Amino acid sequence: MRMVDLIEKKRDGEALTKEEIEWMVAGYTNDEIPDYQMAALSMAIYFQNMTPKERAELTIAMANSGDTIDLSGIDGIKVDKHSTGGVGDKTTIALAPLVASLGVPVAKMSGRGLGHTGGTIDKLEAIPNFTCEIDTEQFLSLVNENKLAVVGQTGNLTPADKKLYGLRDVTGTVNALGLIASSIMSKKIASGADAIVLDVKTGSGAFMNSLEDAKELAKAMVDIGNDIGRKTVAIISDMNQPLGRTVGNALEIQEAIDVVKGGGPEDVRELCLTLGSQMVYLAEKANSVEEARSMLKEAMASGAAAKTLKTFIAAQNGDDSVVDDPKKLPQATYTHEIKANETGYVKVIAANKVGVAAMQLGAGRATKEDTIDLAVGLVMNKKIGDYVEAGESLVTLHANQEVVDDVVEVVMSAYEFSKETIDKPTLIYKQM
Repeated sequence: MRMVDLIEKKRDGEALTKEEIEWMVAGYTNDEIPDYQMAALSMAIYFQNMTPKERAELTIAMANSGDTIDLSGIDGIKVDKHSTGGVGDKTTIALAPLVASLGVPVAKMSGRGLGHTGGTIDKLEAIPNFTCEIDTEQFLSLVNENKLAVVGQTGNLTPADKKLYGLRDVTGTVNALGLIASSIMSKKIASGADAIVLDVKTGSGAFMNSLEDAKELAKAMVDIGNDIGRKTVAIISDMNQPLGRTVGNALEIQEAIDVVKGGGPEDVRELCLTLGSQMVYLAEKANSVEEARSMLKEAMASGAAAKTLKTFIAAQNGDDSVVDDPKKLPQATYTHEIKANETGYVKVIAANKVGVAAMQLGAGRATKEDTIDLAVGLVMNKKIGDYVEAGESLVTLHANQEVVDDVVEVVMSAYEFSKETIDKPTLIYKQM
């Protein structure tokens, strides 16, 4: 088999076979196929796309290119959740204990963030003494015992995908739909879940800006999951503004705690109930999605979800008293109010600019070596559709620096106002 033949085949719009895809992934992982040939194949895929069968075969081959997690020792149907990302997305932190409180095993493998805020692992480490550095045996034991554990990603999970993603990033092929879908799903398959719920974001702050593109990606991933034998559902949700009211690691933990207790911002709570009801239903703990939703609301109201969150935190060495006293989370030295300079209704909040502002405060990483300031971030006092008077607070900055003029400038540029009433954006667009 020769790589040039596979490049020409895909260039001409033909489908690659299972054997060809497996050979290509193994060769590239082992440095037997050079970057320039894989770049050529990626560009051919970008223009010619991939069949559903090709996407599934590529997903399996990349999942099997390194370590895989065997969750068979955990009782019950293991359900994982994945979000395509956005600004202020703290859903996992509230959703995992909420679902686990109903007896659904959540064995969550998460990563650190590179961008406007930390990833799930970074955010959890805002809880004093919390650690995700646990071995596989302890991880499985905790899920069996408490129905929930979160561990950092293994260094050798889907190495083929890591190599290919790095190459796509510098060759203009990141947006190849088949490669995006296979990349995401390979990590989910390697992580060992029996069923997968996908939160596909759309809007100005999302990877997929248009609803049509988000639908196409969601369908591709659902098809891959189902073809491989994993029950898979996708929810398309809005990211035209930050999710919830907080952006920043400790601030988002506090908001997630509020949601677990049945409070918090309506959009975060609604998204958790929507995703969670799918997870509970796929885990066969409810006879319908509607019944699952009712069970989740009861777990919030009764305190069962908060109790599960405490148990989870304590089991991973964290200070579980933060659930009752969030002031024990890292606190910034200064707060700065950013006030509206006109009266009207909030029309636009550019989520990507809010993310940039959070990074400027120190809430995220520009490079893998950067250190995150877990205390800093933004609280959004006004969201799209809200009425605001000139001089009223739009955003509260939590900072460890006294002068934040550059951050204020970025935040102000994220907002647009209208004299006319503005409808609040749709949160959930579609289920697939």
